[in-house]
Amino acid sequence: MRNGIKLSSMALGLMCALLAPALAQDIRGLEVCTAEKQMDRRTSCLQANTDFLQQTLERHRRDAQKKQAAADTEIAALKERIAKLEQDLVSLKKAAAPADKNEAAPKK
Repeated sequence: MRNGIKLSSMALGLMCALLAPALAQDIRGLEVCTAEKQMDRRTSCLQANTDFLQQTLERHRRDAQKKQAAADTEIAALKERIAKLEQDLVSLKKAAAPADKNEAAPKK
């Protein structure tokens, strides 16, 4: 029984793999180098694709660094604000403490 289930699940997986079309992702700016018959043209095509991908990767890296720097700046500002709010809270608690002691004292 288990062998039958195992066999049918393997067959189903194989059928899905064979019947599913190959999903290729087109990238704007890349050339199809397999159409070139001459090796020097194919090599230059592949080099152009490599250069394009490296430039794109570098551009995305710079964008990510800019976003990270902006986020770090915002986080630092928020930490400073939290520290100031904590200081204000401590000073308010200190100011409220003597008032609470005066109210707690029995009136004669």
